[in-house]
Amino acid sequence: MVQKNRLQTGGRINRNKILRFSYNGKSLQGYEGDTLASALLANGIDVVGRSFKYSRPRGIVAAGADEPNAIMQLGATEATQVPNVRATQQELFDGLVSGAVNGWPSVDSDLMSYVGKIGGNVMPPGFYYKTFMYPQSMWETYETFIRKAAGLGRSPLEYDPDTYDKLNQHCDVLVVGGGPAGLAAALTAARAGARVILADEQAEFGGSLLSSKETLDDMPADTWITNAVSELSDYKDALLLPRSTVNGYHDHNFLTIHERCTDHMSDRAPANKPRQRLHRVRAKWVVLACGAHERPLVFGNNDVPGCMLASAVSTYINRYGVVPGHELVLMTTNDSAYQTAFDWHEGGRKVTAIVDTRQNPQGACVAKASSLGITVITGSAVIDAVGSKRVKAAMIAPISADGSQVVGPATRVRADTIASSGGWSPVIHLAGHTGSRPIWNEDILGFVAGPTVQKQLTAGAITGEYSTSGAIAQGVSAANQALTELGIAKVELAVPAGRSEVPDPTMALFHIPHTKRTAQAPKQFVDLQNDVTAAGIELACREGYESIEHVKRYTAMGFGTDQGKLGNINGMAIAAKALGKSIPETGTTMFRPNYTPVTFGAIVGRDCGELFDPQRFTAMHSWHLRHGAKFEDVGQWKRPWYFPKDGETMQQAVDRECLATRESVGVLDASTLGKIDIQGKDAREFLGRVYTNAWAKLAVGRCRYGLMCGEDGMLFDDGVTACLGDNHFVMTTTTGGAARVYEWLELYHQTEWPELEVYFNTVTDHWATITISGPNSRKLLTELTDADVSNDSFGHMDWKEMTVAGVPARVFRISFTGELSFEINVQANFGLHVWEQVFEHGAKYNITPYGTETMHVLRAEKGFIIVGQDTDGSVHPYDLGMGWAVAQQKPFSFIGKRGMAREDCVRQNRKQLVGLKTTDPNVVLPEGAQGVFDPKAPIPMPMVGHVTSSYYSANLGRSIALGLVKGGLDRLGQKVYYPL
Repeated sequence: MVQKNRLQTGGRINRNKILRFSYNGKSLQGYEGDTLASALLANGIDVVGRSFKYSRPRGIVAAGADEPNAIMQLGATEATQVPNVRATQQELFDGLVSGAVNGWPSVDSDLMSYVGKIGGNVMPPGFYYKTFMYPQSMWETYETFIRKAAGLGRSPLEYDPDTYDKLNQHCDVLVVGGGPAGLAAALTAARAGARVILADEQAEFGGSLLSSKETLDDMPADTWITNAVSELSDYKDALLLPRSTVNGYHDHNFLTIHERCTDHMSDRAPANKPRQRLHRVRAKWVVLACGAHERPLVFGNNDVPGCMLASAVSTYINRYGVVPGHELVLMTTNDSAYQTAFDWHEGGRKVTAIVDTRQNPQGACVAKASSLGITVITGSAVIDAVGSKRVKAAMIAPISADGSQVVGPATRVRADTIASSGGWSPVIHLAGHTGSRPIWNEDILGFVAGPTVQKQLTAGAITGEYSTSGAIAQGVSAANQALTELGIAKVELAVPAGRSEVPDPTMALFHIPHTKRTAQAPKQFVDLQNDVTAAGIELACREGYESIEHVKRYTAMGFGTDQGKLGNINGMAIAAKALGKSIPETGTTMFRPNYTPVTFGAIVGRDCGELFDPQRFTAMHSWHLRHGAKFEDVGQWKRPWYFPKDGETMQQAVDRECLATRESVGVLDASTLGKIDIQGKDAREFLGRVYTNAWAKLAVGRCRYGLMCGEDGMLFDDGVTACLGDNHFVMTTTTGGAARVYEWLELYHQTEWPELEVYFNTVTDHWATITISGPNSRKLLTELTDADVSNDSFGHMDWKEMTVAGVPARVFRISFTGELSFEINVQANFGLHVWEQVFEHGAKYNITPYGTETMHVLRAEKGFIIVGQDTDGSVHPYDLGMGWAVAQQKPFSFIGKRGMAREDCVRQNRKQLVGLKTTDPNVVLPEGAQGVFDPKAPIPMPMVGHVTSSYYSANLGRSIALGLVKGGLDRLGQKVYYPL
């Protein structure tokens, strides 16, 4: 098989080892050291995908993580299918099976492309929102087709046969990026004896030098790389991680690294080896040496296969021995891209022209181009690419000095490859993950990392230092700064001499003008994967989107798998011009983890095969097991449901537990109730704002029941809060609502009332709670403590500190059963001891453990609500007959006050909670049964509410129920029917 674009010599590939692979069912060949992308280019594959909206043919553009088009489906079997793999980062292995992720019936002949051609002009940004709203009845039909069109690739239908690992790491210095700056930083720190981790996403360390012919100290750069890596490998405290992408940078210098351990070996990982590994690293200092991405230029039809980044073309020539075409037109705004033309020329192919947008470039590169016989056209630009599935020609026209308009006629020049370079953008994504805002640097025409609270340093191209010697010097300096902060003596590292030419300034040009205005010109693509055009961004600005974040979301710019690595800066520049602002005024979008996609396998590691749902147990769980408890899941807690004795049914057990509690004493494990410790001088004020009732006058030693509503006024949690001190409270919540309430408190404190001095800590697990209820509960407690628990000394809704069974405790006199009750709270480690002592002393009172089902019956007998069962998100306190718990006259409003005053919330005939008694006392209504006022009404009957709670009460000898009924509080004593 002939690799028609492969050079006979050169590159870092091994031509002695042929690797066979397939693409879209076609058998092809490459060499060891190839990526899938370089092998495809070597074999002359032009079309590797289709665009999202218009289904236009797309070719390979880049050579790394910034590739937007060459997104592949890999896998030889159903179980090994992996979607959305970047061909530019997938190393070739023998037997690799690949295919395009979209295009029907094939990527070369996609029928959807006709839709793009015919309807492309009527599919601007936002057309989805504007078009598919009407008629409303058609939405489900629209949705079916939209979902079919959405997404790239497919997930496997069989279990993944490979294993994945997670690993926790610690180091003194983590260096991100293995280019010249990163290698220098890692080597400096390692020589000083620091614990070092060096991570780079490529298969080899060296960064840009792997694709360069630059010399350092008059020797090939490869020699410097080899020596540095060899020395680093000898240090026992230096961990080298190639094929490892640092995907997330989190607070307190916590970073995640996605290592692709065996993706380069075979379709399945070799035996006893992981496929991938996720390193979770806590670093004392971080050096970001992430490099920079070259920016393409935005011009007409710049998506036609054969339009590439200039640096990518050089990478394929110098690293992989592949020249991806025969006739090159190079368009550039800077000196660095000239090297691409030189590399192309040296590869024996024709350079038709170098088109320099600058009016009068004077760099040494211009003179070199002339000496090689290469035509240099200055003050001009490629305004249009000609071709469909491959570039056929370039339209070149002179442009004004500021690049704002075409100033002369266009000339057609033959070419099959158009390489462009608009300068370089530092890779600052990780620096932005922790909230640091980028800063525009006019000198380099790019954003650089802004100030940060992290222990973080930067070196190399990420700072805008693009010379190799300068990058190495910065790497050494950053490492020594980290060493000084760590208290480790600095070391010296010789900085080799590299190129000495001073480049001409780069022209600030992002969007190439056309003879037609942007909206009428051929499509000029900014985001190649999502079909975002310059015209689309200008339209978004005209429609009122001024924030770059809103422009991004309206147009989908940067939403693809490359996350805007190529197009976002150009898009921001176009938006800035359309809004009449500067680029720094417009700003950049927020960078978030992950930098590149991470597989679920790597995230999960070996924790797979079961539902990952933690189970939580109280301190008395072992006792419950020994005594035959049946459990139910409440949130993540395993709560005793009921305690059956031999031969008892659930109903019999619940009846017995209910009677024992009403007649003597029962005990409930209430440890699962949410507990939030609240402190601060503004704690009372905060409670008054989140609860519907008043808290300003609650005395120390007293408790109060409170209702918590959302902004809409609807009840979402309730509980008792106790005053431990003037500025100290402990709040209890429902078991299932604890996490939500805690989040709710933090949300309002941090976003709405940050001026209030108040602090929250969840202490649910700190305490074991033992609730004793019934007529004999005071007698029992008296035997366990020396404290005075008489009614005069210890009244209802009081709490006291005392010793119970020899253990310090907080005891609350509150009741959810209607019986005399005491909640004993002790440090969780003593919970089982106190529980057993309660049973030992309670034996004489026939003490009986009861579970959640009995608790439900007892509270229903009293008419107490359970949030989430008797409420459904549509009822407010007045609907529940609990207006007494709403303080409308508080000085500051409370959450939900305005919501429950809305017109719908004060209308007549709302559903309201009432007690229900069946005419036949033996009939237990099913919960959820729908009620009607007229059982003879024609079907469909008008529903007037439903049963929320329903039980058989052994204490009353009949069934009881609670339910929501329209106008229920005005209908007390009337009948409602529940047809079953």
